[in-house]
Amino acid sequence: MSTHELTLTVNDAEERLTVEARTLLVHALRDELGYTGPKVGCERGKCGSCTVHLDGEPVKSCTTLAVQADGREVTTVEGLVGNGVETGGEGDGLHPVQTALHEAHGLQCGFCTPGMVMTIVSLLEDDAEQTEESVRRALKGNVCRCTGYQNVVDAVLAAAEGAGRADVAADGGSIGGCADSGPCGDGADDGGDA
Repeated sequence: MSTHELTLTVNDAEERLTVEARTLLVHALRDELGYTGPKVGCERGKCGSCTVHLDGEPVKSCTTLAVQADGREVTTVEGLVGNGVETGGEGDGLHPVQTALHEAHGLQCGFCTPGMVMTIVSLLEDDAEQTEESVRRALKGNVCRCTGYQNVVDAVLAAAEGAGRADVAADGGSIGGCADSGPCGDGADDGGDA
């Protein structure tokens, strides 16, 4: 089996590794580099638990070859630490999206949470003006079997709105306001409809 020497930047740290050509990015991150935030779920790109940012764009790392990340920037959920805001005088290190999920009870077992967080951060960086419908559409590729999505959608809208917090995007920039926040319904099913 042929191997490849890779250099990639993961969460602002340069990483060098040797992988087989067939190694998936999720396995390189978890097994070779120790970044366990991305989870191995479906291994078909359907559940979203492996979502990371590759050069700032969300990708399913279970369908991306590690060699495709050579020379590129990868951000995992661990890379969001340090972009958190101080609350009550104590820095918790959580990203505002993570704080919103916690406050809205938008997580339960936690398996899908890293992928959800990475998808939500990208969504809000692209456009902070979100509605319940746009959030559900964006989360369609992330399956959660515990929450029923209502609290997840509420958390996204709260993060977008800011609700008295100084929210920041993954790069430390501002996340703006939300156009519509309201009650959310249960859209959970095997297809990941949020």
